[in-house]
Amino acid sequence: MKELLTRLTQHEKLSRQEAKEALLFIGRGEGNHYQVTTFLSIYMMRNISVSELAGFRDALIELCIAVDLSAYNPIDLCGTGGDSKDTFNISTLSSFVTAGAGIPVAKHGNYGVSSSCGSSNVMEYLGVKFSNDSAFLERCIDQAGICVLHAPLFHPAMKHVAPIRRALQLKTFFNMLGPLVNPCSPKRQMVGVFNLALLRLYALLFQETETQYCIVHALDGYDEISLTSGTKAISNKGETIIYPSTFGLTALSPSAIGGGHSIEAAAIFTNVLNNEATTAQKQVVCANAGTAIATALDISLAEGYAKAQESIESKKALAAFKKLLELSKA
Repeated sequence: MKELLTRLTQHEKLSRQEAKEALLFIGRGEGNHYQVTTFLSIYMMRNISVSELAGFRDALIELCIAVDLSAYNPIDLCGTGGDSKDTFNISTLSSFVTAGAGIPVAKHGNYGVSSSCGSSNVMEYLGVKFSNDSAFLERCIDQAGICVLHAPLFHPAMKHVAPIRRALQLKTFFNMLGPLVNPCSPKRQMVGVFNLALLRLYALLFQETETQYCIVHALDGYDEISLTSGTKAISNKGETIIYPSTFGLTALSPSAIGGGHSIEAAAIFTNVLNNEATTAQKQVVCANAGTAIATALDISLAEGYAKAQESIESKKALAAFKKLLELSKA
Protein backbone atom coordinates (compact mmCIF):
# COMPACT_ATOMS: atom_id res chain seq x y z
CA MET A 1 0.00 0.00 0.00
CA LYS A 2 2.84 2.41 0.79
CA GLU A 3 4.20 2.04 -2.75
CA LEU A 4 0.77 2.66 -4.29
CA LEU A 5 0.18 5.71 -2.12
CA THR A 6 3.58 7.09 -3.08
CA ARG A 7 2.75 6.65 -6.77
CA LEU A 8 -0.68 8.21 -6.34
CA THR A 9 0.78 11.28 -4.62
CA GLN A 10 3.00 11.63 -7.69
CA HIS A 11 -0.13 11.79 -9.88
CA GLU A 12 0.24 8.31 -11.34
CA LYS A 13 -2.80 6.26 -12.33
CA LEU A 14 -3.38 2.68 -11.21
CA SER A 15 -4.12 -0.19 -13.54
CA ARG A 16 -7.42 -2.03 -13.12
CA GLN A 17 -5.69 -4.88 -11.29
CA GLU A 18 -3.73 -2.51 -9.02
CA ALA A 19 -6.91 -0.64 -8.13
CA LYS A 20 -8.63 -3.93 -7.37
CA GLU A 21 -5.78 -5.13 -5.15
CA ALA A 22 -5.69 -1.80 -3.29
CA LEU A 23 -9.38 -1.97 -2.43
CA LEU A 24 -9.16 -5.65 -1.54
CA PHE A 25 -6.37 -4.71 0.88
CA ILE A 26 -8.59 -2.05 2.48
CA GLY A 27 -11.70 -4.26 2.40
CA ARG A 28 -9.90 -7.05 4.23
CA GLY A 29 -9.05 -4.63 7.01
CA GLU A 30 -5.34 -4.67 6.31
CA GLY A 31 -5.00 -0.91 5.88
CA ASN A 32 -4.63 1.37 8.88
CA HIS A 33 -6.76 4.47 9.48
CA TYR A 34 -4.17 6.84 8.04
CA GLN A 35 -3.61 4.82 4.88
CA VAL A 36 -7.35 4.58 4.19
CA THR A 37 -7.89 8.30 4.83
CA THR A 38 -5.00 9.18 2.53
CA PHE A 39 -6.27 6.84 -0.17
CA LEU A 40 -9.76 8.38 -0.06
CA SER A 41 -8.39 11.92 0.07
CA ILE A 42 -6.24 11.50 -3.02
CA TYR A 43 -9.31 10.67 -5.07
CA MET A 44 -11.10 13.74 -3.74
CA MET A 45 -8.35 15.88 -5.27
CA ARG A 46 -7.97 14.28 -8.67
CA ASN A 47 -10.11 12.52 -11.24
CA ILE A 48 -10.51 8.78 -11.15
CA SER A 49 -9.72 6.84 -14.33
CA VAL A 50 -12.02 4.28 -15.92
CA SER A 51 -9.51 1.49 -15.14
CA GLU A 52 -9.37 2.54 -11.48
CA LEU A 53 -13.16 2.69 -11.19
CA ALA A 54 -13.44 -0.72 -12.83
CA GLY A 55 -10.85 -2.16 -10.46
CA PHE A 56 -12.64 -0.76 -7.41
CA ARG A 57 -15.90 -2.23 -8.68
CA ASP A 58 -14.25 -5.63 -9.23
CA ALA A 59 -12.94 -5.63 -5.65
CA LEU A 60 -16.29 -4.80 -4.06
CA ILE A 61 -18.10 -7.39 -6.17
CA GLU A 62 -15.54 -10.01 -5.11
CA LEU A 63 -15.92 -9.07 -1.44
CA CYS A 64 -19.72 -8.79 -1.40
CA ILE A 65 -22.36 -11.28 -0.30
CA ALA A 66 -24.00 -12.01 -3.65
CA VAL A 67 -27.68 -12.85 -4.11
CA ASP A 68 -29.17 -14.45 -7.22
CA LEU A 69 -32.36 -12.72 -8.37
CA SER A 70 -31.79 -13.35 -12.06
CA ALA A 71 -35.06 -15.28 -12.36
CA TYR A 72 -36.89 -11.96 -11.90
CA ASN A 73 -34.65 -9.93 -14.23
CA PRO A 74 -34.96 -6.92 -11.91
CA ILE A 75 -34.01 -3.31 -12.54
CA ASP A 76 -32.16 -1.14 -10.03
CA LEU A 77 -32.77 2.60 -9.70
CA CYS A 78 -29.81 3.96 -7.81
CA GLY A 79 -28.07 7.31 -7.68
CA THR A 80 -24.52 7.98 -6.62
CA GLY A 81 -25.55 10.70 -4.18
CA GLY A 82 -22.97 13.36 -3.57
CA ASP A 83 -24.80 16.11 -5.47
CA SER A 84 -25.37 18.16 -2.27
CA LYS A 85 -28.89 19.05 -3.42
CA ASP A 86 -30.79 17.56 -0.45
CA THR A 87 -33.81 16.49 -2.49
CA PHE A 88 -36.37 14.07 -1.14
CA ASN A 89 -35.78 10.39 -1.96
CA ILE A 90 -36.69 10.53 -5.62
CA SER A 91 -34.97 7.34 -6.81
CA THR A 92 -36.37 5.31 -3.91
CA LEU A 93 -39.90 6.51 -4.58
CA SER A 94 -39.37 5.91 -8.28
CA SER A 95 -38.44 2.32 -7.44
CA PHE A 96 -41.85 1.67 -5.89
CA VAL A 97 -43.59 3.38 -8.78
CA THR A 98 -41.62 1.19 -11.20
CA ALA A 99 -42.57 -1.91 -9.20
CA GLY A 100 -46.21 -0.78 -9.27
CA ALA A 101 -45.95 -0.66 -13.05
CA GLY A 102 -45.06 -4.35 -13.08
CA ILE A 103 -41.26 -4.13 -13.41
CA PRO A 104 -39.43 -6.16 -10.72
CA VAL A 105 -37.02 -3.95 -8.76
CA ALA A 106 -33.93 -4.81 -6.69
CA LYS A 107 -33.24 -1.48 -4.98
CA HIS A 108 -29.66 -1.08 -3.78
CA GLY A 109 -29.26 1.65 -1.16
CA ASN A 110 -27.49 2.89 1.92
CA TYR A 111 -27.68 5.42 4.70
CA GLY A 112 -26.85 8.98 3.72
CA VAL A 113 -23.17 9.84 3.98
CA SER A 114 -22.83 13.06 2.03
CA SER A 115 -26.57 13.81 2.38
CA SER A 116 -28.79 13.91 5.45
CA CYS A 117 -31.23 11.21 4.38
CA GLY A 118 -30.23 8.33 2.16
CA SER A 119 -32.50 5.62 0.75
CA SER A 120 -31.95 3.35 3.76
CA ASN A 121 -32.68 6.15 6.25
CA VAL A 122 -36.18 6.71 4.93
CA MET A 123 -36.88 2.99 4.38
CA GLU A 124 -35.84 2.15 7.93
CA TYR A 125 -37.85 5.08 9.32
CA LEU A 126 -40.97 3.81 7.54
CA GLY A 127 -40.52 0.24 8.79
CA VAL A 128 -38.92 -1.68 5.93
CA LYS A 129 -36.89 -4.68 7.10
CA PHE A 130 -33.30 -5.01 5.91
CA SER A 131 -32.05 -8.52 5.29
CA ASN A 132 -29.52 -10.38 3.15
CA ASP A 133 -31.48 -13.63 3.40
CA SER A 134 -32.09 -14.72 -0.19
CA ALA A 135 -35.40 -16.46 0.62
CA PHE A 136 -36.78 -13.25 2.18
CA LEU A 137 -35.59 -11.14 -0.75
CA GLU A 138 -37.15 -13.51 -3.27
CA ARG A 139 -40.40 -13.43 -1.31
CA CYS A 140 -40.37 -9.62 -1.42
CA ILE A 141 -39.68 -9.33 -5.12
CA ASP A 142 -42.16 -12.11 -5.91
CA GLN A 143 -45.03 -10.72 -3.83
CA ALA A 144 -44.34 -6.96 -3.65
CA GLY A 145 -42.45 -6.60 -6.91
CA ILE A 146 -39.52 -5.02 -5.09
CA CYS A 147 -36.81 -5.93 -2.60
CA VAL A 148 -34.43 -3.63 -0.77
CA LEU A 149 -30.73 -4.48 -0.74
CA HIS A 150 -29.28 -2.51 2.17
CA ALA A 151 -25.62 -2.12 1.19
CA PRO A 152 -23.94 -2.71 4.60
CA LEU A 153 -25.53 -6.18 4.83
CA PHE A 154 -24.01 -7.19 1.50
CA HIS A 155 -20.72 -5.32 1.70
CA PRO A 156 -19.40 -6.15 5.19
CA ALA A 157 -15.88 -5.29 4.06
CA MET A 158 -16.89 -1.64 3.97
CA LYS A 159 -17.07 -1.56 7.77
CA HIS A 160 -13.38 -0.72 7.58
CA VAL A 161 -14.17 2.44 5.62
CA ALA A 162 -17.56 3.53 6.99
CA PRO A 163 -16.27 5.37 10.11
CA ILE A 164 -13.80 7.35 8.03
CA ARG A 165 -16.46 8.27 5.46
CA ARG A 166 -18.78 9.42 8.24
CA ALA A 167 -16.02 11.48 9.84
CA LEU A 168 -15.05 13.11 6.54
CA GLN A 169 -18.69 13.94 5.64
CA LEU A 170 -17.57 14.44 2.05
CA LYS A 171 -18.26 12.51 -1.09
CA THR A 172 -15.55 9.98 -1.92
CA PHE A 173 -15.12 7.50 -4.75
CA PHE A 174 -17.42 5.17 -2.79
CA ASN A 175 -20.27 7.48 -3.84
CA MET A 176 -19.27 6.64 -7.40
CA LEU A 177 -19.39 2.90 -6.73
CA GLY A 178 -22.83 2.39 -5.17
CA PRO A 179 -24.82 1.80 -8.37
CA LEU A 180 -22.05 -0.40 -9.79
CA VAL A 181 -21.96 -2.94 -6.97
CA ASN A 182 -25.55 -4.10 -6.53
CA PRO A 183 -25.08 -7.60 -5.04
CA CYS A 184 -27.56 -9.19 -7.45
CA SER A 185 -25.76 -7.75 -10.52
CA PRO A 186 -28.98 -6.73 -12.30
CA LYS A 187 -29.08 -6.67 -16.09
CA ARG A 188 -31.30 -3.58 -16.13
CA GLN A 189 -30.28 -0.32 -14.46
CA MET A 190 -31.19 3.34 -14.30
CA VAL A 191 -28.35 5.25 -12.70
CA GLY A 192 -28.00 8.88 -11.63
CA VAL A 193 -24.52 10.38 -11.27
CA PHE A 194 -23.28 13.63 -9.74
CA ASN A 195 -21.24 15.07 -12.60
CA LEU A 196 -20.65 14.79 -16.34
CA ALA A 197 -17.19 13.27 -15.98
CA LEU A 198 -18.64 10.36 -14.03
CA LEU A 199 -21.43 10.03 -16.60
CA ARG A 200 -18.76 9.35 -19.20
CA LEU A 201 -16.92 6.87 -16.98
CA TYR A 202 -20.12 4.97 -16.28
CA ALA A 203 -20.95 4.86 -19.96
CA LEU A 204 -17.56 3.30 -20.72
CA LEU A 205 -18.06 0.69 -17.99
CA PHE A 206 -21.62 -0.19 -19.00
CA GLN A 207 -20.60 -0.56 -22.63
CA GLU A 208 -18.52 -3.56 -21.52
CA THR A 209 -21.62 -5.32 -20.17
CA GLU A 210 -24.90 -6.73 -21.49
CA THR A 211 -26.90 -4.42 -19.22
CA GLN A 212 -29.90 -2.43 -20.43
CA TYR A 213 -28.98 0.92 -18.94
CA CYS A 214 -29.75 4.60 -18.77
CA ILE A 215 -27.30 6.90 -16.98
CA VAL A 216 -28.45 10.43 -16.20
CA HIS A 217 -27.06 13.69 -14.85
CA ALA A 218 -29.07 16.91 -14.66
CA LEU A 219 -27.08 19.74 -16.18
CA ASP A 220 -27.61 21.89 -13.09
CA GLY A 221 -26.00 19.28 -10.87
CA TYR A 222 -28.56 16.69 -9.73
CA ASP A 223 -27.81 12.96 -9.77
CA GLU A 224 -31.27 12.27 -11.23
CA ILE A 225 -33.74 13.77 -13.66
CA SER A 226 -34.64 16.91 -11.71
CA LEU A 227 -36.92 18.62 -14.27
CA THR A 228 -35.24 21.87 -13.17
CA SER A 229 -33.10 21.85 -16.34
CA GLY A 230 -32.09 19.55 -19.15
CA THR A 231 -30.66 16.17 -18.20
CA LYS A 232 -27.84 14.48 -20.07
CA ALA A 233 -28.62 10.80 -20.62
CA ILE A 234 -26.54 7.98 -22.06
CA SER A 235 -28.13 4.61 -22.76
CA ASN A 236 -27.77 1.59 -25.03
CA LYS A 237 -29.44 3.74 -27.69
CA GLY A 238 -26.88 6.55 -27.49
CA GLU A 239 -26.78 10.05 -26.00
CA THR A 240 -29.54 12.60 -25.62
CA ILE A 241 -30.74 15.53 -23.54
CA ILE A 242 -33.97 14.93 -21.65
CA TYR A 243 -35.94 18.14 -21.13
CA PRO A 244 -39.07 18.70 -19.04
CA SER A 245 -40.85 19.13 -22.39
CA THR A 246 -39.84 15.54 -23.27
CA PHE A 247 -42.55 14.52 -20.82
CA GLY A 248 -44.87 17.36 -21.80
CA LEU A 249 -43.94 19.36 -18.68
CA THR A 250 -42.54 22.78 -17.82
CA ALA A 251 -39.39 23.28 -15.74
CA LEU A 252 -39.59 23.05 -11.95
CA SER A 253 -37.89 25.27 -9.39
CA PRO A 254 -35.25 23.60 -7.19
CA SER A 255 -37.25 24.43 -4.06
CA ALA A 256 -40.16 22.33 -5.37
CA ILE A 257 -38.15 19.11 -5.09
CA GLY A 258 -36.34 19.79 -1.80
CA GLY A 259 -36.97 17.87 1.39
CA GLY A 260 -34.00 15.68 2.16
CA HIS A 261 -34.36 15.55 5.96
CA SER A 262 -35.56 12.27 7.48
CA ILE A 263 -39.01 13.19 8.82
CA GLU A 264 -39.82 15.53 5.95
CA ALA A 265 -38.58 12.97 3.40
CA ALA A 266 -40.78 10.27 4.95
CA ALA A 267 -43.84 12.54 4.80
CA ILE A 268 -43.21 13.32 1.14
CA PHE A 269 -42.66 9.62 0.48
CA THR A 270 -46.06 8.62 1.83
CA ASN A 271 -47.77 11.59 0.19
CA VAL A 272 -46.48 10.63 -3.25
CA LEU A 273 -47.56 7.01 -2.89
CA ASN A 274 -50.99 8.09 -1.65
CA ASN A 275 -51.28 10.43 -4.67
CA GLU A 276 -51.47 13.39 -2.29
CA ALA A 277 -48.13 15.05 -3.09
CA THR A 278 -47.59 18.35 -4.86
CA THR A 279 -47.70 18.34 -8.64
CA ALA A 280 -43.96 18.99 -8.80
CA GLN A 281 -43.12 16.10 -6.46
CA LYS A 282 -45.28 13.71 -8.45
CA GLN A 283 -43.85 14.92 -11.77
CA VAL A 284 -40.21 14.45 -10.79
CA VAL A 285 -40.91 10.95 -9.47
CA CYS A 286 -42.81 10.01 -12.62
CA ALA A 287 -40.02 11.36 -14.82
CA ASN A 288 -37.46 9.12 -13.12
CA ALA A 289 -39.70 6.09 -12.78
CA GLY A 290 -40.90 6.60 -16.33
CA THR A 291 -37.34 6.59 -17.61
CA ALA A 292 -36.64 3.37 -15.72
CA ILE A 293 -39.80 1.79 -17.10
CA ALA A 294 -38.89 2.93 -20.61
CA THR A 295 -35.41 1.45 -20.18
CA ALA A 296 -36.79 -1.88 -18.98
CA LEU A 297 -39.52 -2.19 -21.61
CA ASP A 298 -37.74 -0.47 -24.51
CA ILE A 299 -40.52 2.07 -24.99
CA SER A 300 -40.51 5.87 -25.32
CA LEU A 301 -39.96 8.14 -22.33
CA ALA A 302 -43.44 9.58 -22.79
CA GLU A 303 -44.95 6.08 -22.66
CA GLY A 304 -42.87 5.27 -19.60
CA TYR A 305 -44.04 8.48 -17.90
CA ALA A 306 -47.68 7.55 -18.56
CA LYS A 307 -47.15 4.12 -16.99
CA ALA A 308 -45.53 5.76 -13.94
CA GLN A 309 -48.50 8.13 -13.55
CA GLU A 310 -50.87 5.20 -13.73
CA SER A 311 -48.85 3.31 -11.10
CA ILE A 312 -49.34 6.18 -8.63
CA GLU A 313 -52.92 7.07 -9.52
CA SER A 314 -54.11 3.45 -9.41
CA LYS A 315 -52.34 3.03 -6.05
CA LYS A 316 -50.33 0.10 -7.42
CA ALA A 317 -47.12 1.77 -6.22
CA LEU A 318 -48.68 2.17 -2.78
CA ALA A 319 -49.74 -1.49 -2.83
CA ALA A 320 -46.15 -2.54 -3.56
CA PHE A 321 -44.94 -0.52 -0.58
CA LYS A 322 -47.66 -1.84 1.74
CA LYS A 323 -46.88 -5.41 0.74
CA LEU A 324 -43.19 -4.86 1.44
CA LEU A 325 -44.06 -3.50 4.87
CA GLU A 326 -46.32 -6.51 5.52
CA LEU A 327 -43.51 -8.89 4.59
CA SER A 328 -41.12 -6.90 6.77
CA LYS A 329 -43.32 -7.53 9.81
CA ALA A 330 -43.95 -11.21 9.15
